[in-house]
Amino acid sequence: MSTNNIPAARERWSVGLDVHARSISACALDLTTGELITARLAGDTSGALQFVRELPGTTAVAYEAGPTGYGLARDLDSAQIRCVVAAPSKIARPAGDRVKTDKRDATLLARRLAAGDLVAVRVPTPTEEAARDLTRAHEDARTDLMTARHRASKLLLRHGILWSGGSAWGREHHAWLAHIHLDQSAAQDAFDDAHQEVLLLEARKKNLVDKINLLAANSEFTGVVAALGCLRGIATVTAMSLAVEMGDWDRFTGSSIGAYLGLTPTEHSSGSSRHLGPITKAGNPHARLLLVEAAWHHRPSYRVGATLQARLNAATTAQAARGHEGNLRLHRRWAHFTREHKRTTVANVAIARELAGWCWSLATTR
Repeated sequence: MSTNNIPAARERWSVGLDVHARSISACALDLTTGELITARLAGDTSGALQFVRELPGTTAVAYEAGPTGYGLARDLDSAQIRCVVAAPSKIARPAGDRVKTDKRDATLLARRLAAGDLVAVRVPTPTEEAARDLTRAHEDARTDLMTARHRASKLLLRHGILWSGGSAWGREHHAWLAHIHLDQSAAQDAFDDAHQEVLLLEARKKNLVDKINLLAANSEFTGVVAALGCLRGIATVTAMSLAVEMGDWDRFTGSSIGAYLGLTPTEHSSGSSRHLGPITKAGNPHARLLLVEAAWHHRPSYRVGATLQARLNAATTAQAARGHEGNLRLHRRWAHFTREHKRTTVANVAIARELAGWCWSLATTR
């Protein structure tokens, strides 16, 4: 996320768009005369482009990032019209304003753009957005699979059936599940449906993993994926997900990336008092989740096994050395928190925040 520091005064018109799936509310502010022009447009980008092009003189446009995506921003950019996709949480709104309408939202955007007071989100390239859709589909499949497994196992638990033959959801476990017979036919039908859903979701997840591995091996993200793989807890799927979620790593620094991901603590300080609270959870929740999960892998003793060695070999010598240094450092931090008797969840988030910095360091290592 970066502040839009290009003054709107170089354009004559400042246009705010409140974009919805089927409609767009537009407000154009003439920076010379102060005139306001409002319109209700269709939801497609052609109507917005026509509205902007009919304004006399140069124009700047702003709309909030949301579920409608970045197609409008790309079309405006192709038409050589400056567009700011604003971060909704960063738009300053009057405290006493209790009336919210599409027209007022569009007017607010136009005025904030004119004042240069909007924080712009980075518009991903079409390739990045497509790869992001793939990795998020895998995340959804993983979540669905976990829910389906819980549903099946808890159904059996209600009937007093519990697996005790080792690791769950492996080949032996599935073979055991296939031979389960419940006394009531209705309960048996419910379990068969739950087990079948687990099998389907496992196949779906494996198919997505294969596609992600294929994309990671031959795409513009290959170099970053290989670099991030030098760290423990970041295999190909996680590295690919981080690569497409973060996009341009050069827009961050080692200290700012933690704040972007919402891994820094909230703070309320006044006078001589200073109070730090839980993390802000601002920014990208997908990347934050991946880093928090990866941070747990740095808790056990650090040993370079065959899998990690293969990932180190796939990176450059400088990246492998940097990754090895990061793995040592993060394990030492875990050991320090353990000696200090820090709560493991708090310690893990602190490790995740530092892990984000190491990821940035590796991704920007040329």
